[in-house]
Amino acid sequence: MIDDGARVVGSDRVLAVLRELAEHPLGISLDELAKTVHSSKPTVHRALASLRKAGLAYQSSRGIYELGDDFLRLAFENHEARPETARIEPLLLALAGEYGETAHYAILDRPDVVYRAKVDPPSGAIRLTSTIGGRNPAFATAVGKLLMSFEIATTAELADWLGTTSLHPRTPNTITALPLLVAELAATRQRGYGVDDQENEVGVNCVALPVFLTAGRLGAVSISGLTYRCSLTALVDRVDAIKATIEQHLGSGSAAPR
Repeated sequence: MIDDGARVVGSDRVLAVLRELAEHPLGISLDELAKTVHSSKPTVHRALASLRKAGLAYQSSRGIYELGDDFLRLAFENHEARPETARIEPLLLALAGEYGETAHYAILDRPDVVYRAKVDPPSGAIRLTSTIGGRNPAFATAVGKLLMSFEIATTAELADWLGTTSLHPRTPNTITALPLLVAELAATRQRGYGVDDQENEVGVNCVALPVFLTAGRLGAVSISGLTYRCSLTALVDRVDAIKATIEQHLGSGSAAPR
């Protein structure tokens, strides 16, 4: 949802409408769209007309607007054609099947992590907030802290890296003090894996290891466990086995810092 209160113009308006459509899988009315993107109904209607002409939006018989099938086709084709998708999904399937928890692959896009792939276990899965293409604050996640640890060594570097981003707590366990976060990053760097002790979602903990799918592209693979059936200690105890599975699928050295 657009929440900065600014009126958008031209191509920015069309993109704002497209992004808002993506937030409403069941569709949204013209009136609601106009309110959320802070533009008049005629203006939003013109943006929708452009999107419909391109096949990127669809209007149902009830006057409700949705993302168009062409948009979904292009998005899925792009995702499936990415080399990293072909390499990482068999690994995530193996991890989710072996440990019965959700497996992710994520990259860093400061100040967030972006989930490039996600596989739920064959049974017993509970939906987490993460989605493919979705974001979470890096400082509150195992994958984020792991990836940050490769870039940040001091409080000054962390402050510069964060810029205007505030460390708002996601849960009572979220680390929000810069010195404590720097210390956590140092510990993460030393042990070679990241942990999330219910810092992003209450009732969910996580362990993350680095992976190198292509030269110069550092990512992270994680397993997120529900605390009532998989403690953080249990996840940490599996780090060596997880690393072995990563190297089995991606090759020797793929899970080791470079």
